[in-house]
Amino acid sequence: MKNKFIYLAVLSAVFAGCQPEFDNEVSNASYSAGEADFSSYVAIGNSLTAGYIDGTVYREGQKNSFPNILSQQFALVGGGAFTQPSYEDDVNNTGGMILGPGITTSTRLVINTSTGGPEPISGGPSSLVSNIVPGPYNNMGVPGAKSYHFIAPGYGSLQVLGTTGKANPYFVRQASSPSATVLGDAVAKNPTFFTNWVGDMDVLAFATSGGVGVDQTGNFDPSSYGDNDITDPTVFASIYSNITDALTANGAKGVCATIPNVTSIPYFTTVPYNPLTASVIGQGNEQVGQATITALNQQLYGPLKQILTAIGQGSRINLLSATDANPLLIKDEGLADVGAQISAVAAASGNPQLVALAPYLGAVYGQARQATSADLVLLTTRTAIGTTATGGIDPLNKFGITYPLQDQHLLVPSEITLINNATTAFNTTIKAVASSKGLAVADMNAVLNQLVTGLQTADGQIYKAGYFSSATANTVVFSLDGIHPNARGYAIVANEFIKVINSHYKAHLPFVIPGAYPGATVLTSN
Repeated sequence: MKNKFIYLAVLSAVFAGCQPEFDNEVSNASYSAGEADFSSYVAIGNSLTAGYIDGTVYREGQKNSFPNILSQQFALVGGGAFTQPSYEDDVNNTGGMILGPGITTSTRLVINTSTGGPEPISGGPSSLVSNIVPGPYNNMGVPGAKSYHFIAPGYGSLQVLGTTGKANPYFVRQASSPSATVLGDAVAKNPTFFTNWVGDMDVLAFATSGGVGVDQTGNFDPSSYGDNDITDPTVFASIYSNITDALTANGAKGVCATIPNVTSIPYFTTVPYNPLTASVIGQGNEQVGQATITALNQQLYGPLKQILTAIGQGSRINLLSATDANPLLIKDEGLADVGAQISAVAAASGNPQLVALAPYLGAVYGQARQATSADLVLLTTRTAIGTTATGGIDPLNKFGITYPLQDQHLLVPSEITLINNATTAFNTTIKAVASSKGLAVADMNAVLNQLVTGLQTADGQIYKAGYFSSATANTVVFSLDGIHPNARGYAIVANEFIKVINSHYKAHLPFVIPGAYPGATVLTSN
């Protein structure tokens, strides 16, 4: 099966609708800082603040971080110098870092027109994690950082990174000292104005792992959390309050940003739950695909449907259609495991083939069902569909077709509920803390909701939260990783901050034009 057919089919989706973004245009003569003082602007956050694009931070891409865009507008009304962590050693703009001999992080993604899909740019990274250029910097965005990491000593220690893995390679390169904290370095810049976009990773890591983590609600000890766990709301509230208290201790003003609901971003909305058609399964040959579907119904879906019906679970599986789009086969850990019953019914069937497969059927399909529109398939899963599952029995070992996609491949409704609950709790805290300090709020969750249907900028262009395609290359605002904005997306983010700064602090700052910023890198060959 060639996954590129799924990919190309997905990319044809087009969203409709628009909503104005700006309501307070300003003229050159009226630029002013209002009640704000931008002489020392500090941005604190994670990858969304650092300028992460196309799966990494790279030298030229970092220049389009939203804090750097903001600093250029602040400079028009008295804003001071703005510094970002150095990536001058990223000489070929590949992104990624060398962590040790043979150990690297991913390079940036590009579109290769000869293969039809996104892929890592050719060439390995040149940036060494050990090439430390100590801060502090004005941009204190640290990719991967959760709320409790901002106050953790040693998070920037190269030694800790090499021994326990409890440090962050991005912060290692920029920390003022091995024992520094991200918050401490931010405060050391004596901010007069700040943006605080902390909290996204406290739920995003759980989501992008497919829910391979734990909702830690009720556990107040973040040192016991796993990398993909959801932070307890009380822990988040306490740490977020401490961060904001520290940033405002000397009277600084600023903007707190809500976190977007991650289930609305292309990483979770690009691959459909039902991509299996006769032409896809037949690798472009519909006649072969129809024959394959008939065989699948005879050899797997039909017998499995009969077995599940016999034990009262017949709704989990239906026969495949030769004419319509079919759902993926998935494992739902929230379902009762009926594996033992499946094995028992198969063993007693009298069908020699089912009798021989009885233990396998029970082990593999005990929590299997077909996906529905309520499930969200991860962007990275598109390359797994149709591949061979380790330990499976041929031909009942093709992910998503004859072998269930696993927990790491998608989000099921119960996991989506955990994500929604955490997002709501964190955003409630962000708004409450900002209100208690008299700070402005940039509601990035609301902005993302506008982007889903279409957001119109001041220049009349409508941008959408879809994934890259040749038809929509100029109007998508997410980068090729499906999670982070591209340069145009960060320009829209910057404009949202400007909008609330103008409103809340009576400033008159000019907006930027998103269309003037680059989109995806498209190469004829890589």
